[in-house]
Amino acid sequence: MSSTVDATETLDVQGQNCPMPVVKTKQAVDELDADGVLEVLATDPGSVSDIAGWAESADEFELVDQSEDGDVYRHYVRRTA
Repeated sequence: MSSTVDATETLDVQGQNCPMPVVKTKQAVDELDADGVLEVLATDPGSVSDIAGWAESADEFELVDQSEDGDVYRHYVRRTA
């Protein structure tokens, strides 16, 4: 996956561990307008599977992209509804 996604907002949860990256991602994406994209910056390696799993189970959100840049994991979540 490439990291060429235009984000509407950025959420920095670096230094926070499970379940906080997912909890804060859900809170932040709930505030977005439809088609808004949230960029999440995390340092918890578990956030890759946690955010992907959460997005799969939610009808109103979609995981657009994930990438790793050193110790930082970038997740892009779009609000679809």
